[in-house]
Amino acid sequence: MKQSTILLIKEDEKGIENIKQQLIDKIPDHKLHIAYNEVDALTLLTIDNVTVDVILLDINTPRMNGIDFLRIIKSYHSFKNIKVFILTTSEEVYAKIATQNMGVRGYIVKPLNFKNKNSLGAQLLLADLLYY
Repeated sequence: MKQSTILLIKEDEKGIENIKQQLIDKIPDHKLHIAYNEVDALTLLTIDNVTVDVILLDINTPRMNGIDFLRIIKSYHSFKNIKVFILTTSEEVYAKIATQNMGVRGYIVKPLNFKNKNSLGAQLLLADLLYY
């Protein structure tokens, strides 16, 4: 099994700590990069040349809309194979509609919980990370 490299884009520390702990518990052999907003994430990907397998994207961050970020990265040929999971709340139906044709792998209702068997997005993420 290859070590997965994940980019988490989320602005709040509590949410970041929850996701970090979930990943450590289920996939201890992974590398995690954290960007507190989409602008920092673009810097990591395009200027710092950080290579990632998966992006966990919280679409509601203050500096740039996550949907705009998704449009930008999907315009780069070198990022086309990155699997993107949208972190969302159940009320954010617009996010699913706006991103359905943008190559999103799945939608994870916050907070991330791999133990919830009804969370298809979390289960897809887990499968992608374990069997990548």
